[in-house]
Amino acid sequence: MNHLSRAYLPSVAPASDLQLPDEALFNLPEKVLQFGTGVLLRGLPDYFIDKANRQGIFNGRIVVVKSTDSGDSSSFDKQDNLYTLCVRGIENGQVVEEDIICSAISRVLSAKTQWQSVLACAGNPDMQVVISNTTEVGIQLLEMDTIDLKPPVSFPGKLLAFLYERFKAFGGSKDSGLVIVPTELIVDNGKKLESIVLELAYRNGLKEDFLDWIENYNFFCNSLVDRIVPGKPDAQFIKALEGRLNYTDALLAMSEVYRLWAIEGNEAVKSVLSFYQVDEGVRIEPSIDTYRELKLRLLNGTHTLSCGLAFMAGFSTVKAAMQHQTASGFISKLMLSELAASLPDSITEAKAQEFGLQVLDRFRNPYIEHKWISITLQYSFKMKTRNVASILNYYRVHNRVPEYVSLGFAAYLLFMKAVREERKEFYGEINGENYLISDDKAAYYYEKWNTLSVEELVADVLQNEALWGENLSNLPGFAASVTENLKRLQSEGALACIASLLLGMHSD
Repeated sequence: MNHLSRAYLPSVAPASDLQLPDEALFNLPEKVLQFGTGVLLRGLPDYFIDKANRQGIFNGRIVVVKSTDSGDSSSFDKQDNLYTLCVRGIENGQVVEEDIICSAISRVLSAKTQWQSVLACAGNPDMQVVISNTTEVGIQLLEMDTIDLKPPVSFPGKLLAFLYERFKAFGGSKDSGLVIVPTELIVDNGKKLESIVLELAYRNGLKEDFLDWIENYNFFCNSLVDRIVPGKPDAQFIKALEGRLNYTDALLAMSEVYRLWAIEGNEAVKSVLSFYQVDEGVRIEPSIDTYRELKLRLLNGTHTLSCGLAFMAGFSTVKAAMQHQTASGFISKLMLSELAASLPDSITEAKAQEFGLQVLDRFRNPYIEHKWISITLQYSFKMKTRNVASILNYYRVHNRVPEYVSLGFAAYLLFMKAVREERKEFYGEINGENYLISDDKAAYYYEKWNTLSVEELVADVLQNEALWGENLSNLPGFAASVTENLKRLQSEGALACIASLLLGMHSD
C-alpha cells in the first residue's frame, strides 16, 4: 500500500468527508515557528492554521522545531510533512466524522542537528508567530543556559537565541517583533516564559536595547489549549481507514470534536493571529482566567487524580473507565462534588456543573482511545499545578478532607512506587506487569519507598514544600486519610477501594 505524500495526493482514493489540500497551499510563506512535534499541537493549533489556510485567511505555514532527542522526524520527511487528522465525536447532537489531510507544516528541523537552519528562520520577514508545547516542565529557568550553545539546553534558551538572531537581522525594528503563544499547561504560561527569557538575556549579558525590544515589540500571550488528542487510534480503526483511503500514514492522529484555544491578547494580537476568524474554538480575549480555571481544575485535575487509580484498577483508557459503573461513579463524584466545589469564587456553581457535565460527555466519547498511562507523564508536576490549589481551596471553603481527592492522591503515591531501576529509568509493577514511570521525581520516590514506612512516606511527601509549594501535612486529617487509602489500595486493590468509597464505607 502507498504511503501518504505530496506526490501521492492526486492518487488518493475518493472518500466521504476526506479533505485534501489544494496545491496552492504548498506555496504559502512560512509564518510560524513551532517548538514541538506532538499530537496536541498537530491536532489543535496546526488544525486551526490549516483550516484558515484553506479559506484564504491566515495564509502561512509552520516550521516545526524538534526540541528533544527522543524519536525522529523521518516520518515527516517521508510524508512531506502531511498527516491525516481524524476528528470523531458528537457536536450539537450530531455525529461528526471528518478526515483531514493537513498541510500546514512546511518542514521539520532538529534543534540538535539543524540549529543553524532554525536560526536562519529568524531572518524571514514573513515570520510572525512562535508556538510551543514542550510539556509543563519545558518552561523553566536553567541557571547555566547560554545562547552560545548550539543549541541552548532549555526551550526558553532556544527562544532567546532565536529572538536575538531576529533582533540583529532587522536592527531591532518594531515591526520585527513576534506573537509568542506557549500552550504548556501552566498558569500564566506566556508571562512566565517572558520573565525567564528576560532573565536569561540579562544573565547572557545582552544589551539593554535588546531587552527593551523584547518587552515592547513582542507579545508573550498566556494561552490555554483544550482538545483531547490521544494520538494514533487502535489497529482495527487504522486498518479500516487505510482500506478506505488506500494509503498508510505514520503520523495519523485522532482527536475529539471539541476544541478550544483561548489566547490572552489585544487587537494587535488578533490582527496577527487572523486564523481565529475561521473557528469559534479560537478565543482571543483580554482575560482567559475563567477558561483556564475550569479546564485546569475540572478536566485536567480529574484526569490527574484518576489516572493512577484507573490504571491500577485495570482500565487502559478513559473510555473503558467511563463504561464501568464503579469507575465512572468515582470520576463523576470527584469532578462534580469535590473539584467543582473548590473553584475560585468568581466561577458560579451553575457554570462549574455545566462545564463538568460537558467534560464527562467528552470522557465518554466512544471514538477516543485516551490511555491513562499517557496521562501519568510528569505525574508529580501535574499533581502540583492542577490539584494543589483545589485541595487548599476545598479546605478553605469546607474545612474537611476531600475523600475522592484523597484516594486519587494515594493512588498517585502508589503508582510512583518503583520496583526496579534500569539505566536511570524507573519501573512500577501492577498485576505482574511492569510500567515506566515517566516523571522527574521518580528517583525521589524510589528512595522514599525503599527507606520509609507508609506512614512515614505520606508524612514526608506531604510536608515537602519544594514538591508542592505548600505544606500539605498541615491540612486537618489529610495525611491520615491518604495513609489509610494507601494501605487499602495495597491490601484491597483499586477497584474495591473505589467501590467502598462510593458506598460510604471508606472512612468513619
